[in-house]
Amino acid sequence: MSAHQRTDESDDEAFDYIVVGGGSAGCIVSEALSRDPHKRVLVLEAGLHANQCPETLAADQYKYAFVHPELLWERFSVPQSRCRNARLFQGSGRGLGGSGSVNAMVYTRGSAYDYDSWGLPGWRYADVVPDFLEIERTLGVNRLPPTQFTESCIAAAQESGFQRKEDLNDGALCGFLGYEWMNLDPARNERRSSYVSFLRPHEGRPNLSVRTSAQVCKVLLSPTDGSQAIAKAEGVEYLMDGKLRRGSARCEVILSAGALETPRLLMLSGIGHGAELQASGVTAIVDLPNVGRNLMDHPNVSLFFKAKQETDCHWAQLYGFHRVGQHVPPGEADSCFVFYSARSSFREGMLRMLPTMALPRSLYRLGWPKRAMQALIRGAFRISAVQRLVHRMYGIVVILGKPESRGQIRIASPNPAEAALIDSGYFSVDADLETMVNGVELARKMAGSASLAAYGNRALIPGSRSKSRDQIARFIKQNVMTTYHYAGTCRMGTDLDSVVDGELRVRRVAGLRIADASVIPSVPVSAMNAPSMLIGYRAARFLTAQ
Repeated sequence: MSAHQRTDESDDEAFDYIVVGGGSAGCIVSEALSRDPHKRVLVLEAGLHANQCPETLAADQYKYAFVHPELLWERFSVPQSRCRNARLFQGSGRGLGGSGSVNAMVYTRGSAYDYDSWGLPGWRYADVVPDFLEIERTLGVNRLPPTQFTESCIAAAQESGFQRKEDLNDGALCGFLGYEWMNLDPARNERRSSYVSFLRPHEGRPNLSVRTSAQVCKVLLSPTDGSQAIAKAEGVEYLMDGKLRRGSARCEVILSAGALETPRLLMLSGIGHGAELQASGVTAIVDLPNVGRNLMDHPNVSLFFKAKQETDCHWAQLYGFHRVGQHVPPGEADSCFVFYSARSSFREGMLRMLPTMALPRSLYRLGWPKRAMQALIRGAFRISAVQRLVHRMYGIVVILGKPESRGQIRIASPNPAEAALIDSGYFSVDADLETMVNGVELARKMAGSASLAAYGNRALIPGSRSKSRDQIARFIKQNVMTTYHYAGTCRMGTDLDSVVDGELRVRRVAGLRIADASVIPSVPVSAMNAPSMLIGYRAARFLTAQ
């Protein structure tokens, strides 16, 4: 699309609210706003409608949704000096439900410390628990039954200092493990994403327009004479069906495009670091230097072992949390450990991630080398010997839950079709790598326990040769990948350097609010779907209370 493409007057439409992004937060916001029959609400989602992607609706199809070529944004970072100078895959979900339609449906609120440490009035853990409870009443969460494999893992973790806990959503995580709550309905084999639970039942409201395959290019701003707001969001410009269209918003525009897309849209609209915007060819309208800063993610590595028998678990349902570093207070977790059977999703993980890690970026972009490699992977997994091996494999994923490192999102030009420049920033703070090394050592300790020795614990990846801390650190830097938990790029705060205030309003811009994980000041140690839904729910409360 040309940056100079023009809209036609006939393509202009007026709404009360425009929600950009139909993901975990956006579906909740748009449903709440559309309850008022006198308010017209437009939802613009860049990806496909869920009806076109049955993988996003069936719980046992989650691993296939993850591989669907249309259901993830395929982004790559700039070269990462601390990670073999690689361009790391930085994908995220697209389509109605967003990342909540392609993830493993783990529903973790996080610890009380995660929220209390933000230091924001009204956002302490005690403040948000009632909102979580309301979300859960509509969402529906369940825990899956134990298996021989998961119970062996629990016993191994207990031998290594963990305590078993029944409810990992009580706000205390450090030193505990157990079966995670999951937003699925096993009886109906239904994924309970925010789309399925909140938006889909009300998609037929006459005042609600949900448009998919609609890529927003920028927020339309007009100058104001106000002393605090120097611009007002009037609507958005978006590309749909090959035409550049315009939607106006009488009340507000709500950005729920995610922590990678929302700051990009702000910058394309002229909101961001003034000097950097000018250098990229964008006219700076509102100088907010921290747009795109403070990027956080949960980097992870996976350790794989061979059991003496087939594993009997088809879900990543067993999670543990612990403090293995020094940069969070005692009693708070900084690392997460996920136990899973390779038969559940190992093939699909290889299909998605191996081409991104093995192919040079220039070849990956051509398309056919990726497809050729995926065909080879599919062929390999049809070999009976490979199937037998995979059915006996299990993994322990080591996730850095409280990174100190920070990355950044930038734009290179005013062209909305041009990819953002993503600096993931993994291990830019040395302490993060040290913590991950400690985490790998703890995972190996659990794998070496009597409980897993009896079950089978032959090390496959990284193998028994990576013993020293330097060797483990090298393994981590060569194999690190995203956990798809991006946050923080439009930080919420009470200070004037924050991008949004405590009610998620963009500073110095009237009529513009952000409702997604980009507002999170410090990333929770847990999965991000539940916190993202919380932000959408609270944004809806702020908006409907006006």
